[in-house]
Amino acid sequence: MRELIVEADGGSRGNPGPAGYGAVVIDAATGETLAEAAEYLGVATNNVAEYSGLVAGLRAARDLDPTATVRVRMDSKLVVEQMSGRWQIKHPAMRPLAAEARSILPPDRVTYEWIPRAENKHADRLANEAMDAGKRGEQWSPSQSTADLDAGGAARSAAPVKGRGELRDRPQPTRSQTTPRSTPDVRATPEAPGSVAPLEGRGELRDQPQPTRTRTTPVATPDTNDIRAARNVASEAPTTGAAPPDLGTPTTLVLLRHGETPLTPQKRFSGSGGSDPALSDTGRDQADRVATALAARGTVQDVISSPLARCRETAAIVAARLGLDVRIEDGLRETDFGAWEGLTFAEVRERYPDDMSAWLSSPDAEPTGGGESFEAVAHRVAAARDELLAAHTGRTVLLVSHVTPIKTLVRLALGAPPEALFRMELSAASLSVVAYYGDGNASVRLLNDTSALR
Repeated sequence: MRELIVEADGGSRGNPGPAGYGAVVIDAATGETLAEAAEYLGVATNNVAEYSGLVAGLRAARDLDPTATVRVRMDSKLVVEQMSGRWQIKHPAMRPLAAEARSILPPDRVTYEWIPRAENKHADRLANEAMDAGKRGEQWSPSQSTADLDAGGAARSAAPVKGRGELRDRPQPTRSQTTPRSTPDVRATPEAPGSVAPLEGRGELRDQPQPTRTRTTPVATPDTNDIRAARNVASEAPTTGAAPPDLGTPTTLVLLRHGETPLTPQKRFSGSGGSDPALSDTGRDQADRVATALAARGTVQDVISSPLARCRETAAIVAARLGLDVRIEDGLRETDFGAWEGLTFAEVRERYPDDMSAWLSSPDAEPTGGGESFEAVAHRVAAARDELLAAHTGRTVLLVSHVTPIKTLVRLALGAPPEALFRMELSAASLSVVAYYGDGNASVRLLNDTSALR
């Protein structure tokens, strides 16, 4: 049975903001590009764009060969895990898109694989071309696309391009496009509870015949195809009875909880919706001690911090010792605890007993007054993690964050349920470490280490 590979991606410049997707269908045996699709979506979130790219890629694969098996490769951990059935789909805007994707081909003929963003350049370039076209008020134009050339540029420049005459005699890949459509403004956090307007017009637009165009020049050379085919075959090689594959240097996230603030010893809720306290004298001393320990190890290459003051101050102390700059990542901020900000656990239990009970029993429950649920935080943190891993492949990165984001990163690495958050201790200025490998797996190497403070 023939095997096709679908590589898909989507992006949003604002999340939500102007969005687009790209998808490419590849022959698994030869590495040849068979079809491309791209579309500007109007205003949408990253997740809507990614799912839209998946749907377009699966449709293109089905149109090429409805009997083929399909291997989907995406750099969106969220889409891969949800479509593989390992993560639930709770956001109402995602469910119809996921259902549509599942209906295109029999589920037993489609598998999903996470890949680093660097291996998804072709689809990423198509998505960006679609967004650029939308910004100009135009449709994506297959005849003007350079996505395949851009994605394979490095391989082509390494050796002369051979066999172009023979390639011109082969059938050329199809390019599909659709007219731009308006997509509702969906919340950037993919799984946050709440009512979201249904996506109108998606089915009608996709039911219309999509125009195809044929290029007059080839989109792949033998050199590039050989490399791609070899990569595809290698990713399927059985490991039973053989040494495990060399996954290369992992990307290591060193997770540092900020130092103490005046609220820390009082055990008060202190999230992203509160007073944003600075470090106390004790907290600054803790940050200095951790900085000394990390400098002695000499392994940290980048420093990234939550935007909240206590983290920025902790990160600045450590980064100064390491001779590094600090970059801010909003996805690492603490949970918004709503009306509970500044209160102790006992005070919340007394004032809002029902809300507290619901919060402790369900990851979907929000704190009183419109705070964030654990589920919403998990998806925010996971999205930030994926972006950081793609941008810092093979490096050791210090993330200065808070209790909930750090516990969430550890929980997701372990594949543990949400209630595992209540079974971890995370002290102020403690260090935890998670290593991420090229196949998407993770290894927790350290948790709540406070040895630098002693």
